[in-house]
Amino acid sequence: MLRLPIDDQTYLKLLEEQDAEPLFNLTDSCRTYLREWLPWVDSTKAVEDTISFIELSKKKFASKNGMDAGIWYNGQLAGIIGLHFIDWSNKKTSIGYWLGEPFQGRGLMTKACIAMIHHIFNDLHLNRVEIRCAVLNSKSRAIPERLGFSQEGTIREAEWLYDHFVDHIVYSLLAREWKMQEKDPYKQSII
Repeated sequence: MLRLPIDDQTYLKLLEEQDAEPLFNLTDSCRTYLREWLPWVDSTKAVEDTISFIELSKKKFASKNGMDAGIWYNGQLAGIIGLHFIDWSNKKTSIGYWLGEPFQGRGLMTKACIAMIHHIFNDLHLNRVEIRCAVLNSKSRAIPERLGFSQEGTIREAEWLYDHFVDHIVYSLLAREWKMQEKDPYKQSII
């Protein structure tokens, strides 16, 4: 079972069936907040939907085609971070994430991304990671900008969000760029 420590209070852990109820409860309690930027919120209506998501996530991990990990903070599930896919031929992947509203503003997602990027480049030996965010989602965009990702461009009408399309900004980071940044004592202390 993959578990990535972040600090004394925080770690990432692959999702398991026993995480279904806490994950559903977090989603349900933040439904209005999450719905602004996440297209799947309305389809998560019961714990059984969350169990199905976890089963698919476990299959994705077993086939080495991505992963979904819970962000655990002080014993509580605070959010999710994952790799949408892994393109082994081109040595690249893409990170997606969300954090429950009560856990915002503590640097948890920045720390979770640092741990995941470290895993991507140092354990999986990939070369490129992308993060795509809706143009107007300033909180999500702040993460790759804070972590030194390059903004590559805009994908027009990239995602259907309930009743309208949203454009995405594409950010990328290469392994060699991360290795240069890893010398930063702040990032080292988080990893």
